[in-house]
Amino acid sequence: MTRWERGGPPPGTDTASDPGEPATRAEEPVRRHEALVSVRLGPSAPGSHLVEYLRHEPCAVDAWWIAADVDAVVRLSADSITVLHRAVADLRLRAGVEVAEANYILRALDLTTPADPRTGKDAPAWVGSAA
Repeated sequence: MTRWERGGPPPGTDTASDPGEPATRAEEPVRRHEALVSVRLGPSAPGSHLVEYLRHEPCAVDAWWIAADVDAVVRLSADSITVLHRAVADLRLRAGVEVAEANYILRALDLTTPADPRTGKDAPAWVGSAA
Protein backbone atom coordinates (compact mmCIF):
# COMPACT_ATOMS: atom_id res chain seq x y z
CA MET A 1 0.00 0.00 0.00
CA THR A 2 1.50 3.32 -1.04
CA ARG A 3 1.56 6.47 1.06
CA TRP A 4 -1.08 8.25 -1.07
CA GLU A 5 -3.48 5.35 -0.43
CA ARG A 6 -3.11 6.13 3.28
CA GLY A 7 -4.43 9.69 3.13
CA GLY A 8 -2.04 11.71 0.99
CA PRO A 9 -3.11 13.11 -2.39
CA PRO A 10 -2.89 10.68 -5.32
CA PRO A 11 0.00 11.22 -7.73
CA GLY A 12 -0.68 13.87 -10.36
CA THR A 13 -3.39 15.75 -8.45
CA ASP A 14 -1.33 18.75 -7.39
CA THR A 15 -2.44 22.06 -8.87
CA ALA A 16 0.99 22.73 -10.42
CA SER A 17 0.77 19.71 -12.74
CA ASP A 18 -2.86 20.32 -13.79
CA PRO A 19 -3.56 24.08 -13.61
CA GLY A 20 -6.78 23.90 -15.63
CA GLU A 21 -8.84 21.99 -13.08
CA PRO A 22 -8.60 21.88 -9.26
CA ALA A 23 -8.46 18.52 -7.48
CA THR A 24 -11.72 19.28 -5.60
CA ARG A 25 -14.34 21.91 -6.22
CA ALA A 26 -14.67 24.70 -3.66
CA GLU A 27 -18.29 23.85 -2.83
CA GLU A 28 -17.49 20.18 -2.10
CA PRO A 29 -16.15 19.54 1.40
CA VAL A 30 -13.34 17.02 1.66
CA ARG A 31 -14.74 13.93 3.39
CA ARG A 32 -12.34 12.47 5.93
CA HIS A 33 -13.02 9.25 7.78
CA GLU A 34 -11.73 9.27 11.34
CA ALA A 35 -11.53 6.93 14.31
CA LEU A 36 -10.49 7.15 17.93
CA VAL A 37 -8.72 3.92 18.84
CA SER A 38 -8.27 2.87 22.47
CA VAL A 39 -5.01 0.93 22.74
CA ARG A 40 -3.71 -1.46 25.39
CA LEU A 41 -0.11 -2.52 24.86
CA GLY A 42 1.01 -6.11 25.19
CA PRO A 43 2.91 -7.07 28.37
CA SER A 44 6.28 -7.10 26.59
CA ALA A 45 5.67 -4.15 24.25
CA PRO A 46 7.38 -0.90 25.26
CA GLY A 47 5.52 2.37 24.80
CA SER A 48 8.40 3.67 22.70
CA HIS A 49 7.58 1.03 20.07
CA LEU A 50 4.03 2.41 19.73
CA VAL A 51 5.30 6.00 19.55
CA GLU A 52 7.84 5.13 16.86
CA TYR A 53 5.19 3.26 14.86
CA LEU A 54 2.77 6.20 15.04
CA ARG A 55 5.45 8.66 13.90
CA HIS A 56 5.69 6.77 10.62
CA GLU A 57 1.96 5.98 10.22
CA PRO A 58 0.45 8.44 7.69
CA CYS A 59 -3.08 8.04 9.11
CA ALA A 60 -2.02 8.90 12.68
CA VAL A 61 -3.15 12.44 13.50
CA ASP A 62 -2.95 12.63 17.31
CA ALA A 63 -2.24 10.33 20.23
CA TRP A 64 -2.50 10.62 24.01
CA TRP A 65 -1.27 8.52 26.94
CA ILE A 66 -4.29 7.78 29.13
CA ALA A 67 -4.59 6.94 32.84
CA ALA A 68 -7.34 4.31 32.56
CA ASP A 69 -7.78 0.66 31.66
CA VAL A 70 -6.15 1.47 28.29
CA ASP A 71 -2.66 2.82 27.71
CA ALA A 72 -3.30 5.29 24.90
CA VAL A 73 -5.89 6.77 22.57
CA VAL A 74 -4.93 7.29 18.93
CA ARG A 75 -6.80 9.44 16.41
CA LEU A 76 -6.59 8.10 12.87
CA SER A 77 -7.79 9.88 9.72
CA ALA A 78 -8.00 8.73 6.09
CA ASP A 79 -9.71 9.63 2.82
CA SER A 80 -11.50 6.29 2.58
CA ILE A 81 -13.05 3.95 5.10
CA THR A 82 -11.06 1.05 3.61
CA VAL A 83 -7.77 2.80 4.32
CA LEU A 84 -8.98 3.64 7.83
CA HIS A 85 -9.87 -0.01 8.53
CA ARG A 86 -6.43 -1.02 7.24
CA ALA A 87 -4.74 1.50 9.55
CA VAL A 88 -6.64 0.10 12.57
CA ALA A 89 -5.69 -3.46 11.57
CA ASP A 90 -2.04 -2.45 11.12
CA LEU A 91 -2.08 -0.86 14.56
CA ARG A 92 -3.17 -4.21 15.99
CA LEU A 93 -0.62 -6.22 14.00
CA ARG A 94 2.51 -4.07 13.92
CA ALA A 95 2.62 -1.74 16.92
CA GLY A 96 2.78 -4.26 19.77
CA VAL A 97 -0.84 -3.59 20.66
CA GLU A 98 -2.68 -6.30 22.58
CA VAL A 99 -6.14 -4.69 22.39
CA ALA A 100 -7.30 -2.00 19.95
CA GLU A 101 -10.91 -0.88 20.17
CA ALA A 102 -11.92 1.48 17.37
CA ASN A 103 -14.67 4.08 17.70
CA TYR A 104 -15.46 5.51 14.28
CA ILE A 105 -16.42 9.19 14.18
CA LEU A 106 -19.65 9.89 12.28
CA ARG A 107 -19.87 13.69 12.51
CA ALA A 108 -19.03 16.54 14.84
CA LEU A 109 -21.53 17.81 17.39
CA ASP A 110 -22.64 21.44 17.12
CA LEU A 111 -21.71 22.95 20.47
CA THR A 112 -22.57 26.54 19.63
CA THR A 113 -24.91 28.13 22.15
CA PRO A 114 -28.04 29.81 20.81
CA ALA A 115 -28.43 33.48 21.77
CA ASP A 116 -31.95 33.01 23.17
CA PRO A 117 -33.68 29.64 22.73
CA ARG A 118 -37.09 31.19 23.52
CA THR A 119 -36.98 33.59 20.58
CA GLY A 120 -35.07 31.36 18.20
CA LYS A 121 -32.64 34.13 17.21
CA ASP A 122 -29.35 32.62 16.10
CA ALA A 123 -30.64 29.22 17.24
CA PRO A 124 -30.11 26.01 15.30
CA ALA A 125 -33.07 24.59 13.38
CA TRP A 126 -33.78 21.93 16.04
CA VAL A 127 -34.30 24.53 18.80
CA GLY A 128 -37.90 25.67 19.01
CA SER A 129 -40.30 27.25 21.42
CA ALA A 130 -41.87 24.92 23.99
CA ALA A 131 -45.04 27.05 24.13
